[in-house]
Order: sequence, then C-alpha cells, then structure tokens
Amino acid sequence: MSEKRLVSLDELLAHGAVQQIIENDSLDVMERRNYTPPLCAVFENGPTALETQEQYRFDIDPSAQEQLPQLIGNQVEKVVKAEGEKANGYKKARTIGIVFSGGPAPGGHNVIAGLYDAAKKANPENRVLGFILGQDGIIEGNVCELTDERVSKYRNLGGFSMIKTGRTKIDTKKKMRLSIETCKMLGLDALVVVGGDDSNTNAAFMAQEMKAQGIQVIGVPKTIDGDIQVNDADGKSLCAISFGFHSAARAFARNISDLCTDGSSDVKYWHFCKVMGRVASHLALEVALQTHANLTLIGEDLSDYVDEERVEKAQNEGEVDYTAYGMTLRHLSRVVCDAIVRRAAVGKNYGVVVIPEGVLEFINEVQVFIIKLNTIISDYNAIHDTDFHADFPTLEAKLEYLRRLVRGIRKTGPATIWNARDDELFNDIPEFFKAGLLMERDSHGNFQFSQVETDRVILELVKDYLGILKEKGRYKIGIEDAYFEKSMKQFNMDADVYGPVIFRNYGVGRYLMIREEIISHKTLKQALVKAGLMDDDEYMPAPVIKIFDKSVPKLKVQTHFYGYDGRGTDPTKFDCTYTYNLGLTAFSLIAGGCTGHMVGIRNLEKEFSDWEPLGIPIAPLMHLEERGGKMKLVLEKSVVDLNSNAFRLVKAMRDKWLGAAPGEDRFRKPGAIRFNGDLEEDKPLMLSLNALN
Repeated sequence: MSEKRLVSLDELLAHGAVQQIIENDSLDVMERRNYTPPLCAVFENGPTALETQEQYRFDIDPSAQEQLPQLIGNQVEKVVKAEGEKANGYKKARTIGIVFSGGPAPGGHNVIAGLYDAAKKANPENRVLGFILGQDGIIEGNVCELTDERVSKYRNLGGFSMIKTGRTKIDTKKKMRLSIETCKMLGLDALVVVGGDDSNTNAAFMAQEMKAQGIQVIGVPKTIDGDIQVNDADGKSLCAISFGFHSAARAFARNISDLCTDGSSDVKYWHFCKVMGRVASHLALEVALQTHANLTLIGEDLSDYVDEERVEKAQNEGEVDYTAYGMTLRHLSRVVCDAIVRRAAVGKNYGVVVIPEGVLEFINEVQVFIIKLNTIISDYNAIHDTDFHADFPTLEAKLEYLRRLVRGIRKTGPATIWNARDDELFNDIPEFFKAGLLMERDSHGNFQFSQVETDRVILELVKDYLGILKEKGRYKIGIEDAYFEKSMKQFNMDADVYGPVIFRNYGVGRYLMIREEIISHKTLKQALVKAGLMDDDEYMPAPVIKIFDKSVPKLKVQTHFYGYDGRGTDPTKFDCTYTYNLGLTAFSLIAGGCTGHMVGIRNLEKEFSDWEPLGIPIAPLMHLEERGGKMKLVLEKSVVDLNSNAFRLVKAMRDKWLGAAPGEDRFRKPGAIRFNGDLEEDKPLMLSLNALN
C-alpha cells in the first residue's frame, strides 16, 4: 500500500484555492467594491445648484434664535440642475474635510465615496481630507488625504474603518478654537460631519463659529436607531429615516429569524432578544415586521398604558388613582408571562421575545423611582452635609433608610415623597435592579441608565411570577389529545375514564390542560384515589405519571443582545444607494454655499425616481432639552408614532404572531442581505407601510 504524500507548506500556500481563502477579500467584498449605486436624476447631468423651498415652516425656539443667530434664518434648499454662472461656481477648486462622529453605521463609507466622486468630477484639483478617529482628529490636526485607492478600498462596505470614528465633542471654547485653527491651517473651505443627533447639533454650533472664518459646515444624519426623522412644523417629511437603520435592522432580523427557526426545531428555549434603541423602539418595530417574533415590546406603547381596572376601582371609591396611568414593572412582567403561559397551553414551551434596549425608560414607575430617589439622595446630602452612599454603603442599609421614610421615623424633603406603595412596588423588583436604582449618580446627579441590564430586569421578574403561576397550577404545558389517547392505549387503559379526572378540559379542544389543583405526583395520586381509580397503597400507572411529567414546564432561557454586530454589518442595497447620494448632496450644498444644513433626501419611502436631495436647516429644528443636568439646545429624537401604519399593523397582528393556538407559528424569514438581485427589498418595511394612504 503506497503512502500518501504530504503536500509541503510552500506548495499548499501557493495553491490557487488556498490563495483565495487566505486573501482578506472575499468574492462578495470584491463584488461590492465594483458596484456603482444609481444616482438621483439631478446628479446625472453635470453641475447642480440650490433652490430655496419656502413651503416648509418651522417653530423657532427662542434659545436657538439667540444662540445661533447666523443660522436661524436658513431654509430648506433643494438640489436642482445648475444654469449659467452657477455652473462655474460649482467647478471652483475646494478643500473639504470629512469626519465620522459616534458609533459606526452601515453606509458611512459611501457618504465619503459620494462626496469624493462629486468633488473630483467637479474639479480634479479638489481635495478631500479625512479626519482620523472622529472629532479628536479635528482638534489635534490628525488628518489624511483621501485618494482613489483609499476610497475604492471601502466602497459599499460597512463600518467606519477608512478614517475611524470617536465620541469626542467640540463642546468647549478651547476645543472650538483648536478646531478652527486646524481647519484654517489645512485651508478647508468646508467640513462635513457625519453623525447622530448630538453630532449634528455640534455641527450647527461649529457652523455658527466658523462662518466668520469662511468655513462651511454640513451635517449628515447617521444612526442605526432610526431616531433622526425630520418633519417641518406642519408634519411634512424631510428625512424619513437616518442611514444605517435598514442594514442594522436586517442584520438583527436575520439573526433573530434564525432563533425562531431554532426554537421551533428544538422546542425548549425561550429566546430573549434585546436590540439597540435607547430612546426609540424603531429597530424593535422593524424586527417585528421582518420576523413576526412571538412577542415584541414597543416602549412607546408601554408608556401609553392605562390600568383600566384600577381606574374604575378608584372611581367607584370616589378617588383618582394617578398611579394607574403608565406601565409598571410588575404589569410588564405579567404581559410576558401571559405570552409564555398561553403558548405553553398549546404545547409550545418555547418562543422569541424582542425587547428594545431602552424599554425601561418608558416605564412610568421606573421614572418615578428615579426622580424620587434622586430627590431623596440629593436632599439627604444637602441636609446632612455628607454623602448618602458613604453613610449607607450596603444595599440593605439603603433599603432600611427607605423603610424608615415610609414609617415616618426619618424625614427628608416632603414627608410623602416615599410612600407605602412605592415601598411595595420597589420590593417587587430584583435585588440587582434595586442596587442599580440606588447606585451613585453621575457628576451631574443623574441616574446612569446605561448600566442597567434591561433584559435581565424583565427576565428576573418573569421567572418569579411564572414560579407563582406554576405553584397555583396555572402554568402548564398542554398535552395533545391524540398523544394522551395513544399513551393510555399502549397500557390497555381507558382514556375516557382517566381523562376527566386528570384534565380540566377533557373532550374540548386539541390540547388538554391538567387540572389546576394537580401540581405534584402527590396531588395527582390524591385525585386518582378520590375518583376511585386506584387505592392509596397502589403505585400510580406509568402512563399517567408520564403524562403529568410532560405537562410540567421547565423554563429554559437564552438571552441575546443585538447591537454592535448590526453597526458593523455591510450595508443593504438601500443604504448603499442612500448614503452615496447623501455624499453627492453634501457636495452640492457646499458648492451652493450652504452652512449649518443637514443633508437629507425626501421621498425615501417612494420609488427611487421620486427621491429629492435636500439641505435641511439644523438651527430651526433645535429646542431646549435637559441633558446632563443642564438645559441644552439639541435636535429632538424621533420616537415610534403609535398612529403610524407600521405600529398599527404590528399591534393588530400581535395575537396571531404570538401563536398561542395549535398549528405552526407564523414566523417570517427575511433572508440574508443580498447586495444584488431583484429579490432584495428596496427600503425598510416601516417606510413602505407608512407611505400607504
């Protein structure tokens, strides 16, 4: 027998198939790089100009007028084809800087590609500079010149790797001075800031300060959370969604869809899936539409909750129960438990729950706890000229202090600030969350919400309540009638004799439920003895024990967090096209002389041929809001509209998608992100639905 010759390492490395594997670039990456997104019609025929759109109206905040006087008069500008002398101005030589700010979002590289291509096409002498590692790059002068080779390497690819990103803000006089010095030293004509609501707010203040230096500043809206959606004062849409949202939602949906498949295959796990979205639940809503997960919590819906039973009870007693308005943690856990119990009743002790990252911020009770505890801690420190956390270092010591407030032994601030109901509800929540709510505040005295494990809080409450329901005999797995009959027949036992004794709904429905009072082998035997089906000293029949054991649920949970993977995914075809045209629009705004504008494309929810590139004034959109303990001018985040078609559809389908009925679940497979092909969806499902009249 001949011995097989071992291929040498040099031969192995030189083999064509091996070379393809060890290269950094897959075939998909190479295909992506070679793809050129379609252009909005206005960009197809040479230079562009701007046309002021006076039909859009904004409610101006007096503070914005005071702090941004150079920008407050800006109006919406539409990109149109240039005529005459305007075409010459378009071709003027320029040096443009671009910076990424905040977390990555799929499509950012195409913003650079669109800006770069437009600049070079307008004038080959134009230069585009990339600031490295976010706004620190501006402050420190850390910059690189973008070239064909560098830009082409990242076309249509995810991440912000080309120039990196950072979270520094130019929010002090010193940082602003250093930034202006950098821009002047580099000879910048314009700066493009790609970021979220905070970054675009920052861009407005930079535009205000840099206008006198002749440096334009343009913002580009980026956030996977989808919470930058711009309407004018009359509700006319100017920017339906920020870039990166569609790609992240599709990435999350594909993974969560796979869990739906796993759950219905293994039939034993409940998957709790937390998705990014600190302030708004847009991602959770899109994932629900994409996957038809069994239960999706929408924070904005929870904040609108009213406990009608408690309202009615108070009315009958001639009182008003203000605590009945707004969701409590206890009731939220009951909502999840109800879904689990109902599915178990039809033999489905598995499922998928989608939870937005910021859901607890919509719980009225949690907000009340935070406000009251902030006040208690602040007042204690002011009265005693000491530190609450130093005087009460352990959780138990802090809890005892709160109990004393209820009993009136200690007082701080108004005597009723912490009452018996507060104490009762607070004792309901898991220990680790109590500790979290009582943790040290930040330097501004604010609660540090980012340190709370949202899914764990809900899960602990759910487990506790399911334990109670199990003890009461209400949480059980339904037994299929055919399975029961088959099991009894194997031992020559009459199902019609034992069935009415064991099950509360024998003969009714496909799934049979063990009687509530039968919660153990002992109570099962008592029921059989009482019915005369066996004597007290006999062993229970094996099939009866088997049936009972199958009815006892064992909650097995897997938790998942979807966030950073979605930020780093490659963009969908929609985001590739969207961001490339945003880059082209940014150059048109610069060439048209804009500053303090945010790039937008109107009619994203419609056909591509209807897309309209715009410049949206940032200053008129800003309003005062408390941030970090201070009132600051900011762009308002957009939350889920409960009257939107997308939310109304999810709400209408909740019961069907829960699948608490015999038969298959209604899971939807969104499929992988396809870069090419007619089967790839052309926009987020939310946009398609909300565009329907």
